[in-house]
Amino acid sequence: MLEKTWRWFGYNDAITLDDIRAIGVEGIVTALHHLPNGVEWPVDEIEKVKSNIESHGMTWSVVESLPVHEEIKYAGSNRDLYISNYKKSLRNLGQCGVRTVCYNFMPVIDWIRTDLDYKLPEGGTSLYFDFIDFVVFDLFLLKRLADAVEYPNHIIEAAGERYKRMTLQQKMKLVDTIIIKTQGFIDGISADNYEDAITIFKERLSQYDGIGKDELRANLKYFLDEVTPVAEEMGIALCIHPDDPPMPVLGLPRIVSNSEDLKWILKANTSPANGITFCTGSLSANKNNDLLEMLDEVIERVKFVHLRSTQTKSNGDFYEAEHLKGSVPMPAIVKRLLEEIRRREKCDENALRVPMRVDHGHVLPGDSPEKHNPGYPFVGRLKGLAEIDGLQQGIITMLKE
Repeated sequence: MLEKTWRWFGYNDAITLDDIRAIGVEGIVTALHHLPNGVEWPVDEIEKVKSNIESHGMTWSVVESLPVHEEIKYAGSNRDLYISNYKKSLRNLGQCGVRTVCYNFMPVIDWIRTDLDYKLPEGGTSLYFDFIDFVVFDLFLLKRLADAVEYPNHIIEAAGERYKRMTLQQKMKLVDTIIIKTQGFIDGISADNYEDAITIFKERLSQYDGIGKDELRANLKYFLDEVTPVAEEMGIALCIHPDDPPMPVLGLPRIVSNSEDLKWILKANTSPANGITFCTGSLSANKNNDLLEMLDEVIERVKFVHLRSTQTKSNGDFYEAEHLKGSVPMPAIVKRLLEEIRRREKCDENALRVPMRVDHGHVLPGDSPEKHNPGYPFVGRLKGLAEIDGLQQGIITMLKE
């Protein structure tokens, strides 16, 4: 079976470990959110969180994330220092018995949505990516220069017309959504006003001037070649998370977006510690991605799974769909994962379970906006977890028969 896990944002998360245990969760996905990016994670801090989780009858199944410092990504002068700290953190996690580490290699911005409260026809709200709004943010709020190669002329014109109609409040909300609310709860980006936020954000973007896909790939390989020997020694699976959305954004390269990217990563470093977080939601936002085909190509190196679905539109928009609807063939994905788990168990009776968490969720009645981070409501994720667990239970019964 896929291990049922839940992302918990630590001591400041209004959703408590008692709440999470009560709904049948087996493992926690969390990080030392109170520590700044790039520092070594001390054993005593790891043990404190691990013991707290275990006192509630669950295990610390996955670290998400052990952040990769930006200087590692753009090869700054302190890259080797931050990699050294990363290796120390991996040793300390391994010493404490935490065996799965999810990370990403997305420059500057982890995930992008333009609306955190998209009204759904059946009720509730969802996260939404409006392509035209994003171009408005890029070209008219950031004032980043882009040519027709990056955006077709008709898209630029449509964004220009929308920008003219936007009020100051709407512009501020778009900046707040993309820079502050989406990134702030992970990376601590904050500012007193939206103009300051734009200034900070543009400074971070400028760190990647002159860095294209080949350069970012080389920096990822450098990182992997340094850290995978430590991960392998400590029995830790490193699981890179796909880009969200899986496309170049803001002039930044993206290197974990499609089948070719995933295969390149596994070929660039062949250590068994170099694995994949297979996120159906992120990958499905690119309508050209065939998720079942991609899963088959990398399934032996899938160590962690995020299960959610998106509904893509022809104009480049997408929103978070219900977990069993949208663009993801979820029953087929779960069936294939369960078959792979069975294969692993036949080869090794001590094979580690594959952790799975339902990623994101609709905000439903009973969810209070002030009590969750964007995309992570309690009731909406509980609904998704129940649906996915019911699906896997039915598939397991079918496979036994």
